[in-house]
Amino acid sequence: MNFVEAIGGVVTTTYRHIVDVFGLLWDTVAWIIIGPFKRKFPKREGISEQMVFAGIQSFVIVFFVAFFTGIVIAMQSAYQLNKFGATIYVAAMVSVSIARELGPVLTALVVAGRVGAAITAEIGSMKVSEQIEALETMALNPVRFLVVPRFLALIVMLPCLTILSDIIGVIGGFLVGVYNMGLNPYRYIDFSFNFMTWKDVSTGLIKSFTFGVIISIIGCYMGLTTKGGAEGVGRATTTSVVTSFVLIILFDCILTGIFYFSNI
Repeated sequence: MNFVEAIGGVVTTTYRHIVDVFGLLWDTVAWIIIGPFKRKFPKREGISEQMVFAGIQSFVIVFFVAFFTGIVIAMQSAYQLNKFGATIYVAAMVSVSIARELGPVLTALVVAGRVGAAITAEIGSMKVSEQIEALETMALNPVRFLVVPRFLALIVMLPCLTILSDIIGVIGGFLVGVYNMGLNPYRYIDFSFNFMTWKDVSTGLIKSFTFGVIISIIGCYMGLTTKGGAEGVGRATTTSVVTSFVLIILFDCILTGIFYFSNI
């Protein structure tokens, strides 16, 4: 009976969290749509600050991750392709794999670890210090004031970071292909763009948009539901990052199946 009760408790708790997360997402989208008509949309300064934090200040770490990922892919694929005398296809391997998969996923994981954790810690600290209740006392909706700017910043800046990540990753593979394997630079560029289609790029951007929604909503939700003082903030931050990682991989699998096992 205890085992059954434990399983039931986990299921009901998970179900409640899922419903609450979708409720938060619904409220966020509603404020984005009706906020300007009610003249209660967040100030541009608040949104721009979050865009700088989520995008520009994340560029350095995204740069290094994407650059070295491109180098590693080029080295690993060259090792196998060289056996078949097809080393030039390293260019296609790097560009397509980064645009389809590694660019959006690795960028999202980096942003989730940096920005998602910061969002949860910031809002969680406000929650345990009763600043959220103070906002409600002043008739300021926490979703409009705290969630909407972070949501908009991530869904805009994460696709931008993904585009930069794709370019940087291809440059990393280019350096290995040209200066290490002796490939012709013009032929390398030609193979990179001939094998990479617009569908590869658009799929990565759609994935990054979805990942931006996941990171922002999960980070804000865990912050708004934080309990237990400073220790609770730490637990909420850890849970936020782990949950974001799992959902990013899960939705990456789902979106990959939708795009590559159907005619969409």
